Amino acid sequence: MKVILLADVRKLGKKGDTITVSDGYGTNYLIPRGLAIASTASSQASLAKNNAAESARQVELKKEAEALAERLSHINVEFKTKVGADGRMFGSISPKQIAEGLKEQWDITIDKRKFIDKYPANALGYTRLKIELYKGEAGEVIGTVNVHISEEK
Repeated sequence: MKVILLADVRKLGKKGDTITVSDGYGTNYLIPRGLAIASTASSQASLAKNNAAESARQVELKKEAEALAERLSHINVEFKTKVGADGRMFGSISPKQIAEGLKEQWDITIDKRKFIDKYPANALGYTRLKIELYKGEAGEVIGTVNVHISEEK
């Protein structure tokens, strides 16, 4: 029996793959659980239509990410922190705090897990951190945000 997978199935295939399975496995397990549909001419046409729509959506997401990367390159996120007698910071500014600062200061929402540089900003002055804005079939978009840390007086 030929089926089209509607979701990734471990040791079988990825979403959208057309595979051949035994009749019992297809009719008793995959199809009732919504993991696959029987491969027919209409389901093949539907799959092609869905793939074209998904490709167009991925291209649009990449364009949005490129526009956000351009906007981020001109932004400075400002932080003030306490400094010791020797001029060193107490603590550091984490990616979570930077994401919150972007939201508060510039109304840009970025997930803290998207930061490529996992280390915190722990020096006074300017620090540049890379953010993975898009990763998919159409390529990858990486933006850079400038973080400015100054002494709290």
